Parts: sequence; C-alpha cells; structure tokens
Amino acid sequence: MRPERGIISARPRLLAETLSFLAGKHEHTITDWLTCLNGPMEARPLAPRPLPCLQHLDRFAAVAAGEEGVLAQLLAEHRDALHWGQTYGEADFGRRFIDNYGWTELFGTRGHFVNEEIACGFLILGPHLHYPDHHHVAEEIYIPLTGGTAWRKGGGPYVEHAAGMVIHHPSNVNHAMKTGAEPLLALYLWRGGPLAARSTVTGKAQTA
Repeated sequence: MRPERGIISARPRLLAETLSFLAGKHEHTITDWLTCLNGPMEARPLAPRPLPCLQHLDRFAAVAAGEEGVLAQLLAEHRDALHWGQTYGEADFGRRFIDNYGWTELFGTRGHFVNEEIACGFLILGPHLHYPDHHHVAEEIYIPLTGGTAWRKGGGPYVEHAAGMVIHHPSNVNHAMKTGAEPLLALYLWRGGPLAARSTVTGKAQTA
C-alpha cells in the first residue's frame, strides 16, 4: 500500500470510530453536543506531522480497554498518518513538558475534517506532568481514554477520574491536570468561542 493511500484510509476510520464512541455516551452533559455531528464533514488535506510525545502511544494501546482501547489502538497504529500539534512552546512550560505533550485535531476549524461548530481531537500528556490552571472561552469536554490522571476544576481539589468518564469545563472556568506514573490519552471536544484559540494560563507548571 502506498503511504498516501494508508493516510487516506486511516483518517476516515478514526473519524467513524470516534463518532461511534461519542454516540455511545448518554450523559446529559454531552448529548446535545452530538447534534452538531450529524452531517458529513469534508476532509482537509493536512500533511502528517510527528511529535516526540507519540512515544507514549504504544503504552496507551497496551493499557486502554474496551471502546477506549479501540481508539487508543487506532491512534497507535496510524500515528504517522496524523498531523500532531502543540499550542505551547518550551518557554511556557519547559523542555520536558514539550517533549511529552501534543494533540491532534480530528475535526474542527483546523482538523483533518472540517467542522465550524465543534472541535474534537486527542491530547497526549506524558507521565508525571502538570498542565497548570488555564481557561478559554470555548466550553470543553474531556473523556480520558486512560486512567491515573488527577483533574481539577475551578478552585476545587485534584480528583482522579477513570477512563471513559465525561469531564465538563464550562466557558472561562479554570482547570488543570496532573498525570501520575501513567501517561494520559484523552479525547477532547470544544464548542463556542474561537475553536483554535490559545488558552489563558493562570497557573504555574510544577512537577506532578
């Protein structure tokens, strides 16, 4: 199979599996998001772009189970077909954070498929990382595909959430994450506000 043909087939498969995964979530906080995902999405011709954080994908494929495991396995198998990005640089959080952080937007205003109302992608954070308090205009949902990460919203404490849980962050509410011994793979959704905006960071990164 030619490389470009593999890229063409990998991206629609990941899209189909992601939409199927989301359709299976019946929590009240997410059901009305799915109305934006009923129509077809045009493919955007993004060139593949790797990042150092992709080293963690093999671990995700090994530990994630069930429907979360299906997505983790697809990302691991087709990592080289995707365009991976970073919002921050070394000056923001240091070299270790940057080498263990990245995301790919599956659909949205800059993703592999075009959607002007909602963005969806996958976030990678390596082990023992602190993603400090930050906020953005867009409303956000995270669904961790792996466990072991502690999450904080507003001024509350850090709470560990299991894989598959729906974590909701309203517009402009601070939130943060700390990974433990295991890296984090999480699906994210954004809607409202600029879908490609940089977050406002209000906290300081520390060793998790």
